[in-house]
Amino acid sequence: MIFNDESARAQGPFSSFSREHWKKLAARTPLPLTDEDISQLASLGDPIDMNEVDAIYRPLCALLQVYIQGRYLRARARADFLEEDAPVTPFVIGIAGSVAVGKSTVARLLQLLLSRSPHTPRVDLVATDGFLLPNAVLEERGILARKGFPESYDRGALLNFVASVKAGISPLQVPVYSHVTYDIRPDKFTTIEHPEVLIVEGLNVLQPPRTHPGGLGLAVSDYFDFSIYVDAREDDIEQWYVDRFAQLRSTSFQREDSFFRTYAGLSDSEAEATARMVWHAINLPNLYENILPTRERATLIFTKGADHRVESLHLRKE
Repeated sequence: MIFNDESARAQGPFSSFSREHWKKLAARTPLPLTDEDISQLASLGDPIDMNEVDAIYRPLCALLQVYIQGRYLRARARADFLEEDAPVTPFVIGIAGSVAVGKSTVARLLQLLLSRSPHTPRVDLVATDGFLLPNAVLEERGILARKGFPESYDRGALLNFVASVKAGISPLQVPVYSHVTYDIRPDKFTTIEHPEVLIVEGLNVLQPPRTHPGGLGLAVSDYFDFSIYVDAREDDIEQWYVDRFAQLRSTSFQREDSFFRTYAGLSDSEAEATARMVWHAINLPNLYENILPTRERATLIFTKGADHRVESLHLRKE
């Protein structure tokens, strides 16, 4: 499952960097975060500290600024050549990877880092969970157990949203998903208004277009300016999922309105067995069938070790 360093160096569209090489790039950019910022950002079961931020995310943020500024200059040159008065549209970043691999932490960390740059003060983050079909619809279609698979999303609504962002349409409203009730909240929306950067995080954001007779064959990733695939070994991700399940059992699962309320009373061994059953029945098949095959479509792939530290990075060549 791990990206093959040697083959990537020998051939193919990626340049590979060790952790040590990447860390040396950190001196080229400031780090506008505190330890308190990092502790607030960390996802449940996905530890991160200032050393990791300094070694990996500080250079990554600087690299993203290179891409953002490069796109801005190209857009201005295009507008001048065509003699048009067209505003520069938002720079869109996609973040993909397995359940429990740490996508949310990566997304929130990049949002904070980029928003503290004078070039990109308005950075919004959208999780594709908000575009999941309501449970009632999934039940009607008999696919509630396949939540997270491509067919469980309102793909048309997600495509329309990202296309509207790129068209400069604002404001836009995004549905909100509750991980407690395990459903879309019909009474709540997030408003996205004139961002310089939009981060779109989700399992299937790098899915290729679904072509059919008469269809346009568009994919969400067609609107990305940069994309990241968060990779890790299968056994490590499974353990992170089990650890997260155990922590949720003593926190949000305890809530009266939790969809998973019945799991709160499980013993430790029962909880682990249940988590591994769910992983092998749902999350692992989704990873192999739909998520992992999109990895090489990313601009940047980075590989995490068992301790959540990024071990190597693979950047698509220009």
